[in-house]
Amino acid sequence: MAADAASSPDTHRAVWLAPLPDHRNVDTPWWQELWRRHAHITTPLRQRGLECDIEFGHSAYLVRVALPDESYLIISPPQEPPSDRPPGDPDGWTVTHQHPGDHALFEVLYDSVPSTDPGVPERPEACNAGSASHLVEAIETRLTQLGLLPAVPSPSRKPLMSTAPQPPAPEPADYFDAAGRPATYVYGDALLALTDQLNATESYAEAAALLRQVLEPTDGLLERLGDFFEAAGEKAKEAEQDDGFDLSYDLAEAAAEIRNLGETLHVAEDRMRALTAQPPARRPSAAPPRTPGLPPPPARPAKPRHTR
Repeated sequence: MAADAASSPDTHRAVWLAPLPDHRNVDTPWWQELWRRHAHITTPLRQRGLECDIEFGHSAYLVRVALPDESYLIISPPQEPPSDRPPGDPDGWTVTHQHPGDHALFEVLYDSVPSTDPGVPERPEACNAGSASHLVEAIETRLTQLGLLPAVPSPSRKPLMSTAPQPPAPEPADYFDAAGRPATYVYGDALLALTDQLNATESYAEAAALLRQVLEPTDGLLERLGDFFEAAGEKAKEAEQDDGFDLSYDLAEAAAEIRNLGETLHVAEDRMRALTAQPPARRPSAAPPRTPGLPPPPARPAKPRHTR
């Protein structure tokens, strides 16, 4: 598949790999780019038969590794507070072993994230920072102790390595067909995936973290969208035509409106995070509508007066 083609060089195609995850995002360019950025972790783990996936955590992308006993590993960069480093290249990694049916099995088996609490001593692996080789070695050691490394069908399996080369990101031209029409709306798909994640959140804190992706005032989606329309306006000016100048003004107004929207919603993340999962208080029902009165009975005809 395209994701494997983007993350596995020719020198590794003869090595057996665990299958890719089975969901619709696998064929989207934005997911394949995330997969490429984490290939130095997922490739050696897949060589050991471990199925991996990329998911969004509280504020950053993480790697989820399925294990044979239905437990799983979460390989995560710093989430709270979130890191400013790009996906796949954090200050450090935290690996937890979890089981959906037994929370007592929760274990932190690796943590190289620098401690921000002066009262909490750092773990020994903190000196490894974001090193993938030490991370993968620690995972292999612990899973071997637990007997959770799956059997690999190829007898020529190579040892775990974390040096899988990362090919360059696909050029924008890859997203168009031979006729010049968009083959995939890459950025629309990315926002649709963010919407799907929002719909699937189980807490208002998770929903707030996704809102932050859109509303963050310096790097959020709205700010970048404003930059995009400003750049489009400047491009229209280059035509040095009346319609180009008119278009540039329209695009500049759009950029301003987008940024105004961000300023209007700047507290939406905090308001979302402050919500609780309790149902809202029941409002008193409105009074039933009054039944219109019946029309008055018709007037009775007057009796004829008798004359003498």
